[in-house]
Amino acid sequence: MSCIPEGETPPETAGDSFTADYFERYNYADRGRGRFSMYWFARRYYATLVRRYAPPGGGSLLEVGCGLGDLLGLLQDDFDCVGIDVMSHGVAETKRNAPRAEVIEHSGDNLQTFETGRFSVVVSLHVVEHLVDPERALHEIYRIVRPGGLLLFATPNPVYPLRRYKDHATDAIGKDPTHINVHPPAQWREWTQAAGFTVLRHFGDGLWDVPYLARIPTSLQFAVFGLPALAQVVTRTTITPLDWGVNQVCVARAPG
Repeated sequence: MSCIPEGETPPETAGDSFTADYFERYNYADRGRGRFSMYWFARRYYATLVRRYAPPGGGSLLEVGCGLGDLLGLLQDDFDCVGIDVMSHGVAETKRNAPRAEVIEHSGDNLQTFETGRFSVVVSLHVVEHLVDPERALHEIYRIVRPGGLLLFATPNPVYPLRRYKDHATDAIGKDPTHINVHPPAQWREWTQAAGFTVLRHFGDGLWDVPYLARIPTSLQFAVFGLPALAQVVTRTTITPLDWGVNQVCVARAPG
């Protein structure tokens, strides 16, 4: 499933769409990134997952699509961090927010430049849906992860049940035209396993893209539908079913 309008072809690279104002549009246009925001809590939650599932001994960590660098800023004391992003603005912000990380302006569609087995951990949060060939990227990630290494990625779930009440052209998934490869959980699981990984956890991130129902205040809907996401973040668990997630989160390990 793709978010590209019928009759149009995907761009050769999504990088052409990622300009300095990307984070002021689309999914972040109406959601803050400050202290105690959903974004702030999410980065700390993902950092916890990385520390929990990463192989012992730290090692090197690659974030594919490091964005503004906030996750690397949280992990730079635990790993030798490398971040890549197609946005020069993102690279500059990552250098500021994660000064001990190595940061490169580079595409996730071109991971062949990294040597085999270099990384203990590869993280990619809301990036694989922007790639031209995510299946190939997963195979490349498997190659550059050492035996026993960790892959953690998050990507939209276009088939969560409450999405039937949303306008697919303007909801959190559909309103971003750079979402050129949006697929259901079964497809991502198949690709991840075909690349060689064992899936440890595959779960949802909560029903936060309110409103879903007319005539009910959005704040009340967020309090009700967002409760599973809050409980998951607070308890640092992976308990939310895939059907209860606007996005899906996959935690996988390379054998060995």
